[in-house]
Amino acid sequence: MSEQTEVKTGWLDRELLENIRANVPLVYVDAVPVRVDELGRVTHVGMLLRQAPDGTISRMVVSGRVLYGERIRDSLLRHLEKDLGPVALPRIPPEVAPFTVVEYFPDADTSGFHDPRHHAVSLAFVVPVSGDCQPTQEALDLRWFTPEEAVSDKVRREMTGGHDRLIRLALAHVGQLP
Repeated sequence: MSEQTEVKTGWLDRELLENIRANVPLVYVDAVPVRVDELGRVTHVGMLLRQAPDGTISRMVVSGRVLYGERIRDSLLRHLEKDLGPVALPRIPPEVAPFTVVEYFPDADTSGFHDPRHHAVSLAFVVPVSGDCQPTQEALDLRWFTPEEAVSDKVRREMTGGHDRLIRLALAHVGQLP
């Protein structure tokens, strides 16, 4: 087993991961980074510009796989720091609970959430960040949108895979859906 799994990081070799993706749903986290005012109201939603699993360049939330043996909270922190930089300062409560569960399918018509690589079950969170966010090398850009801009037709056209729906669900969850 040690030849197939890099124990320190929990990453599987490419061939084994592709075999698992073809046969087993994977667990992911989706994090919608937000900035809040002094009353806790969402003022801005952060979205990355990066290459989506379908090969398109699109706006999306922070997303990634939960590693074997990794706590959900630790996975959120790892992906937020990886995508937004080490000084994003996400405020994740000690006991995390997703606002929704999203199922991504290779067939875009199954749930409205699409990932051509596999079936994935993702726990989705709204995460306030307070630090200086700088997109890392995997992201082409990070932009902050007001809630109105985030759900506008212009920005929604820049998203694929159902992330436009996820943004709307996140804003509705925090009572800020315009």
